[in-house]
Formats: sequence, structure tokens, C-alpha cells
Amino acid sequence: MAVENAREELGETDAPAEDEVVQAFDRIVGEGAQRLHRTWREVLTTGLAGGLEVGVGVVALLAVYAETGSHLLAGLAFSIGFIALLLARSELFTEGFLMPVTAVVAGRARVGQLAKLWSGTLVANLVGGWLVMWVVVHALPELGATAVESATTFVDAPLDLTALCLAFFAGSSITLMTRMQQGAESEGGKIVAAVAGAFVLAGLVLFHSILDSLIIFAGIHAGGPFGYGDWLAWFWYVTLLNMAGGLLVVTLLRLVRSKDLVERERDAVADGH
Repeated sequence: MAVENAREELGETDAPAEDEVVQAFDRIVGEGAQRLHRTWREVLTTGLAGGLEVGVGVVALLAVYAETGSHLLAGLAFSIGFIALLLARSELFTEGFLMPVTAVVAGRARVGQLAKLWSGTLVANLVGGWLVMWVVVHALPELGATAVESATTFVDAPLDLTALCLAFFAGSSITLMTRMQQGAESEGGKIVAAVAGAFVLAGLVLFHSILDSLIIFAGIHAGGPFGYGDWLAWFWYVTLLNMAGGLLVVTLLRLVRSKDLVERERDAVADGH
């Protein structure tokens, strides 16, 4: 890639910090391009697995919240879901902002491939999560009341400035988690980032399109006084604001920071490299 020569061209061989920026950019573009070139089968299966794994984290969240009444402890328990996503190399819709978008901007993939990744992953996450929540509610009916209580927080939330900010902050937080994991040199560092991301998202009860949809699904399965129409009324704006938070804060800043590297990458693509 063009970034391989960027160190010498920018005089960065004696600047370790800048060299790390180049290496991180290279990893982001490479992984983003790999994800964007998946077939529909690969997109849907990795997305389905992602929904199942996040569902396991939601089970832990509900169980800990039922026993302790603490959102912060429940958020730490939910980190099981993010750790599973990391180690199993599955796909979560809201983790598809930084790396795939950077790969598209750098010319290594097309916008249509990004749309395929986003749409396929979103639908598959929801289907996988719905299935897990159905099983959980029937296997552990004692968690049903907790699921209904937790789901009510979202479906009853008014569409006001607080809700908009909770959804926007959730999108920027999980994209920051992705950036932290890309910057980590070891699996241990990536796991720490996953735990931190889960603590912020679930522990602070931010509005996250996939995580909280699974909680709502569990509440519906448990017979809560709401339905899929209530979920959709919440889901549409949360999804858009999750995207806005991830794209306009972390991803945009990263692209501005790497502007020279993006231009060199695009030149390399144009030259057939």
C-alpha cells in the first residue's frame, strides 16, 4: 500500500508517534477492505453470529441487574458480549463505521459494498439477537420482569434532547472502542477496550440500536406492555444518531488526522497498486 512509503516521504522514520499513526491507518484500511469484500453469505453469517454473541452479553446484563439493581455492575457483565465479538471475529453493526468507511474513502472499496455490509449486518444482528432473547426468556423466565423493566426505559423514552444525546454519544463511544482496539498491540489491550466500551454503553444506559433492541425483544417475549411498533418508534432515530455519532466524531476526526495518508492511498489505487 501507499502507506508503506509514507514514512520516508513524510520524514517520519525518526518519529515513532507518527510511524504508529501510519501503521494504525494501514491496519484500519486493510481490515476495513477485507470486511467490505465479503460475500452476502459471509456478511449475514458474521452478523448473525454477532447478534447471538451480543445476546449472551445481554443475558449477563439482565442477570446481574436483577441481583444487584446496579446498572454499572450490569454494564461490566455485558462486556462478555463485546469480548465474545472480539475473540470470535464476528460483526456488530455499530462497529462498522471507522474501518469500512476509511477503506471506502481511501478507495479500497465502493459505497455499494459499504451499504451491503451495513444493511446485512444490521438485519442479521437483530435476527440473531431476537432468537437468543426468545430462548433466554423461556429458559430463564425469572429474568422476564427485569427485561420488561429495562425495556420500558427505552420504549417509553420521549424523543427529546436527552434521548438524542444518549443515542449520539452511544455511537461515538462504540466507534471510539473500535479505534482503541485497533491501536492496541495485544489481545489483552483489545479486551480492556471491550470492557471499557461495555461499561460506558450499558453501565450508563446509553441508547444503542442493537444492544437495547435485544433488551426490548426480551421484554416483548416476556409479555411486556409494548410491541414491535413501540420498538420501531425508538429504533429508527437511535440507529441514525448512532451512525451520526460514530461517523461525525471519531471517524471524521480520524480521516482529517490521516488526510495525507488517505490521499496517498487513493493515488496508489489509481496507479493500480
